[in-house]
Amino acid sequence: MKTFSVVMIVVAAIGAALALRYGVAGPTARNASAGRDLRLMMLTKPPAAFGVSPNADFPHVYGILMDWPIGAETATVFSTSTGAASLYTTSTFGVLGGEAHESVRLAATAFVKAANGYFSEAAATTDFPYPGPDRVRFYLLTFDGVRCIESDLAAINELNDPHAELFGLGQQVVTELRMLAQAPARGQ
Repeated sequence: MKTFSVVMIVVAAIGAALALRYGVAGPTARNASAGRDLRLMMLTKPPAAFGVSPNADFPHVYGILMDWPIGAETATVFSTSTGAASLYTTSTFGVLGGEAHESVRLAATAFVKAANGYFSEAAATTDFPYPGPDRVRFYLLTFDGVRCIESDLAAINELNDPHAELFGLGQQVVTELRMLAQAPARGQ
């Protein structure tokens, strides 16, 4: 599949750039910071950098990052109203650039569209720590700055949290990215 090859080339190019920046000695603390660096970059970029402005479908929120614990690491799924989606971790794993695929774009935009419904309850923030153990943190990228909601992971898993649906939509983006990353390479 041609678009899968393009995604893999982009991932390889980013990996090569990071290898040049951090050295080629394999996973190290500096290489593991790549996901953290990308996450922080997405949290601090202004809406204009994404080429977005408020509209009827996305009146307040143009992007979302969802952080949750996976063992000793933290995963972050990132999505925008344009369909961009990536998965970052505090380890050396990540999936970048799924927006070339319709299934990823649809999942990403559904996640962001739903986040608009949580705009008023989210608290404005300029700090972006990862959540504590057994916590989930949603960072809403809004046209007026970043806003945050934090929830209990156990309550979400038991569907006893008002953010369980939002978490589920974030997991759908992860599923689409995982399917893309695991798809066998096909002829050009």
